[in-house]
Amino acid sequence: MTILAVMALFIVRLFYLQVIKHDDYVALANNEQLKRLEIPAQRGMIYSFDGGRPARLVMNETVYTAFVDPETVSEPDEIIEVFRRVAGGNLRPKLRELITAENSRYQIIATKLSRKQAEMIKEEGLAGVGFQAITQRVYPEGRLASQVLGFVNAEGVGQYGVEGALNDKLSGEDGLLQSVTDVSNVPLTIGDRNINQPARNGDNVVLTIDRNVQAKTEQALADGMKKSGAKEGSVIVMEPNTGRVLAMANLPTYDPANYGKVADAADFMNDTVSVPYEAGSVIKAFTVAMGLDTGVITPSSTYVNTNKINIDGEIIGNAFKDRTGTITMQEALNFSLNTGMVDIAQRLGGGSLNHKSRSIMYDYFHNRFALGKTTGIEVAGEAAGTVIAPDKLEGNAVRYSNMAFGQGMDVTMVQVAAALGAAINGGDYYRPTVLAGTMKGSKFSESSPELVRSNVISQKASNDLRSMMEQARSDFYGPQDRPGFKIGGKTGTSQTIRDGVYVDDQTIGTYLGYGGDDKPRYVIMVQVSGKDMNLEGGKHANPIFTDISNWMIDYMKLRPKG
Repeated sequence: MTILAVMALFIVRLFYLQVIKHDDYVALANNEQLKRLEIPAQRGMIYSFDGGRPARLVMNETVYTAFVDPETVSEPDEIIEVFRRVAGGNLRPKLRELITAENSRYQIIATKLSRKQAEMIKEEGLAGVGFQAITQRVYPEGRLASQVLGFVNAEGVGQYGVEGALNDKLSGEDGLLQSVTDVSNVPLTIGDRNINQPARNGDNVVLTIDRNVQAKTEQALADGMKKSGAKEGSVIVMEPNTGRVLAMANLPTYDPANYGKVADAADFMNDTVSVPYEAGSVIKAFTVAMGLDTGVITPSSTYVNTNKINIDGEIIGNAFKDRTGTITMQEALNFSLNTGMVDIAQRLGGGSLNHKSRSIMYDYFHNRFALGKTTGIEVAGEAAGTVIAPDKLEGNAVRYSNMAFGQGMDVTMVQVAAALGAAINGGDYYRPTVLAGTMKGSKFSESSPELVRSNVISQKASNDLRSMMEQARSDFYGPQDRPGFKIGGKTGTSQTIRDGVYVDDQTIGTYLGYGGDDKPRYVIMVQVSGKDMNLEGGKHANPIFTDISNWMIDYMKLRPKG
């Protein structure tokens, strides 16, 4: 009986160990025998163009984090002395408290050490001190294109700009090395739990940004803002025949290598894609394009200008008052007359801003020119803006009369620049992009431009629009331009809204234009603003456009006509 009881006890004990506690002991064995090492992937580099060739704009650099195991530290004073001597500027505060911390096996005491610093400290043979190699971003061009690029935070995640938008593409995938070992930590070559999964490094991406165009654009913006006193400004330069962005500049800006020192998070934003605003009279170029394409006007069409027009009880007036009587649509564009644009809108509906005319305007502005919708550009934080549909209560005749001359809708600069590209290139809308392709080793693999829609407007309407915009530019700013080239543009000076109403003591100055030889080669959009400042498109934004445009002609080696 005693033997049976003992046997039963053994059976119960074995059942408990082998069945009930099976998973616990397997986990314990794995902890002792299974060694796992995560192999970090290298983040992909970012290139721009320099003289037609990819050049590194963002690189990786290996730095070291120093840590201590307080339980194995024998000489804290010696550690403090060595680290202060070799790496004083990289130390964490309260160094002694970290080194002597109780109930801790891991305390970081210094970051971003160079290889030389780490090797100098290692030579001291300090007990309890270890190092971990990590990768950080390096910016050989400093602040250049910082709001296009974004940055990588302390956790290795891309923030803002291209780093944020293409984080998965740039990050790659970490690898894994897992091996079952014996009691001496020697790997056993046999076993189905051994894993050797190499890291997949992130893609090296090539941006459409041209470092020379970017540098010139940033300098021209800074110079123009200094002259005008503007507090904020943005410029975008784009190829109208591909949608590729050559430059994006914003001020104020920041240093991506020291992003932690930025006091205002707004400095991280790329305002050309992230901040919708009422662009004002530059939108008149699209109202004219719409009128030309639908056939309700020609450049020589006339209307009677009385400097005001009544839309459902609201009086629409002109800023420029000296052009009254029967005038042409060319003159309406030249002198930026609101009444001329409202006249075009009314013609779409047979003489009134009815549902038909508003529907046509919505189709052109929102569907064809893609205003008020995200473009999909590869920059984090893109905003859509707003173009209200005619079926909504707010999409009434007054709203659409304002939209005809650039108020009552919010758009981004990248939307407007891409839309102008389609309007002047014959009607092909290309998706705006900052991604030109990838680099594999020394080989550049180019991406093709993405044609979103053709026949946005007809070739004839596009030709007529260019003639009208070039005439408008020539009449007011022609002497500023290089002779022999086709330069067209439109000014915009828009009121801003404060507490729900338009104010007169703060305006935004905008200039939208293009240039080229036998066909348009570049589109440039400039915007300047400042709190409680009245800034004008012609007076304050246009000089920045002109500076960049004249430089672009030389840089692109364009040849004059005739």
